[in-house]
Amino acid sequence: MRLPRHAWAILPVAVLLGLVVLFAVGLRHDPRLVPSPLIGKPAPAFELRQLGTQTIHRRDDLLGRPVLVNFFASWCAACRDEHPLLMELSRRGVEIIGMDYKDTDADGERWLRLHGNPYRTVLADPEGRAGLDWGVYGVPETYVLDAQGIIVYKQIGPLDAQTWRDTIAPLLAAVPAQGR
Repeated sequence: MRLPRHAWAILPVAVLLGLVVLFAVGLRHDPRLVPSPLIGKPAPAFELRQLGTQTIHRRDDLLGRPVLVNFFASWCAACRDEHPLLMELSRRGVEIIGMDYKDTDADGERWLRLHGNPYRTVLADPEGRAGLDWGVYGVPETYVLDAQGIIVYKQIGPLDAQTWRDTIAPLLAAVPAQGR
């Protein structure tokens, strides 16, 4: 079956309109809301050095209480944006574990000296292998773990006061600390 000549003229316009609709839908999508396949599952196993030491930490060190795991880096501009909030949360007693992602110990330590250290422990992930296992797209990213080490939430991008207040604080309040 042959298409009439004017149908061929309409085809590019129809394709263009289809692309415009696709792009419009994509622009309305919040990239921080990418679903993680790890939600509801145990945090990935890891063995990482504590920043600046040879002390090894493992996933089991995160068990027994709710905790935030924050992937950050000295080279990350957006990490600077969320850092004052992390400092405030730490002062309020929120336990935060830092994962220094694709960074050197010297750069990570220098960054923390300059901006302050809100982390109970900072673990070094210089090659980004742990970040890959956790599904990190790019820093900063923050995970909320319950007392059993189950990931209950993933925040892509910098934390802000509204996300803390509306989403993460209620999650932490709902997951009481339990013994190992």
